[in-house]
Parts: sequence; C-alpha cells; structure tokens
Amino acid sequence: MKIRVGFVGCGGIAQRHMEALFKNPNVALIAFCDIEIERAKRSAEKFGAEDAKVFDNAGSMFEKVELDAAFFCIPPYAHDAEMVAIEHNVPFFVEKPINLYLDQARKIASAVEKRKILTSVGYMNRYRKGVQIVKEVLREDPPILVLGGWISGTPKPSPETPIWRWWIRKEKSGGQFHEQVTHTVDLARFLCGEINEVCAYPAKGFNRNVPPEYNIEDASVVNVKFANGAIGSFWASCSANAGGGGVTLSIYANKTTALFTRWEHDLRLLRMNMEPLEVPGEPNIFEIEDNAFIDAIRLNDPSKILCTYMDGLKTMEVTIAANISMETGKPVKLPLP
Repeated sequence: MKIRVGFVGCGGIAQRHMEALFKNPNVALIAFCDIEIERAKRSAEKFGAEDAKVFDNAGSMFEKVELDAAFFCIPPYAHDAEMVAIEHNVPFFVEKPINLYLDQARKIASAVEKRKILTSVGYMNRYRKGVQIVKEVLREDPPILVLGGWISGTPKPSPETPIWRWWIRKEKSGGQFHEQVTHTVDLARFLCGEINEVCAYPAKGFNRNVPPEYNIEDASVVNVKFANGAIGSFWASCSANAGGGGVTLSIYANKTTALFTRWEHDLRLLRMNMEPLEVPGEPNIFEIEDNAFIDAIRLNDPSKILCTYMDGLKTMEVTIAANISMETGKPVKLPLP
C-alpha cells in the first residue's frame, strides 16, 4: 500500500520534493494545497495521483483527505497549519527553518512530543555521505574552529521568482542568516555539537536598486561558542555581485581538516599522515532525504530520520539568537528563555 502524501505549499522548494517523491514507487501524491490555488492545480496535474485533490486551505485538506504524511513547504512566517496535522495524527516533513516565531515553534514541538508524531526537517545535508564520514572522524578528533556561510548577490525580485516577495522582508523571512545560513548552522551543530553563545554583527545600506520593502541585512557575521569549547564564525551576504562566493563550511580539528564547498557540499578531507579524501556531494539529495522520511513511516522506523522537529528547533534557536544579537549589539546565551 502506498504512502498517501499531501503538500501544504506548492512553490519552488515543494517542486523539488514532488519531483523526488514522484519517483518513489511507495508514494502517491494525493493532495495539494496553496494559497494560490492555480499553483496547486498545476502541481496536481504534473505530479498527482489520478484522484488528487487541490485546496487553498490546509484545514480543509486535512479534513477531507486521509493522509499518511504531509509536507510543509512554506515561508518562515506562515507556519500555522502544523497543529492541524498533529490533530489528525499525520506525520509531517517541514522545510527549514521550521518557523519564524519561537513561541509558535515551541508549541508545535510540545504537541509533537505529546502525540508522538513522526517528524522530519529539511536539513538535507545531514544525509550526505561526506557529512557522515566527517561526523565519525570528529568523534575521535574534536573540532576546534568552524568557519562557513553563504555568499551571494543582490536579490532581483521579479514575477518569475515569487520567493523574493517575502525573502527580502525581515518580518517574513527572518533575514538571510535565519532563512538560508540555517543550513550551515544546522550542519555545524550536527557535526560539532551544541552552540551555547552567539554574538552577531549586521551590515546594511550597501545594496542599491532594491525594492522599498527590502529590509534584510546586506551581510552579517555571527560568532559562536560551542559547548565543547570550540569556536566558530558564520557569515551571510546577499550583496556580493562580482562572484567568488558560494556555500562553504570548514572544520579544523587537531589532526583533521574538513572542507565542504558548493551547494552540494563536496568534501575534501585532510588528515595527518593520510592521503586526502575527496567525496562529491550528492546531486539528488532531496530524493535521499525524502525517501528516508517515507521509509521511516512505511517501516515504522524513526531512526531513518536524521533531523526531527525538536532538533530543528535547536537550530532555529541559534539563528533567532543571532537576530536578537544583531538588534541588541550584545552576545546572547543559549538556550533562549
């Protein structure tokens, strides 16, 4: 019997998950919900089962369709439907970051724990082979210094890129660090342990020719302390237009250097008295991540999921703390009150 899946949000990132799930013989995509119902209809026509239904209201979808799993692919400010999934005992996958509002995320997390709902968060890099190799190496050789982030150019809003309607607005996305560099923060947590203090510095006013609603940072630097005594620095920029940026994460230990580059997180692993190891990042990482979630449901095996909602909440606390530090100009201790 196939796992019956419904989508809340049918935008760009949802399409990536639909493409992956459409290939899975154990999945039937039977419900599609989006505030722009035409977008839901297009997704149903492209990926849906023969009797797939479309909605513009998540509550109606959960009431009218019997689901085995739901995917929430919605902006950070719009997470008000997870509680409906919990009320219907539907396991769910949520794209990162899990929320913009800490109180709301904690309420959802508490309900998940109480009802024992199976959850997964879209931190797909945890599933990469290179990441798993480095995690094992660092068990014996603890990290000392962690550096990484995302460097990109000025956003160019257009009708073809609806993400820019909300991504450039701090009150909707939480800013580049919260919405995008969350991947790097989460991977650092996964590999190096918990973060217990952040101190962040923003830069604004450098981007030109941006819409009036643009109010996110042009760049930021977030310095952190890890619970094991290691230190790190993460950065974000959406103002570097001459190139030379991209995604990076570098981890330095006493006998190990792990260098991740590009969106795919290609790994170059350097170890004392050993030949360098090169591990290319998987181009089909969404498929790997989504299949793990489906298998966890199908086989009743939560161990296949590498990031639960509770774990995603810990990453969110770090990026929210960074935003607080940018606003106050002071270091912020974790966990947040």
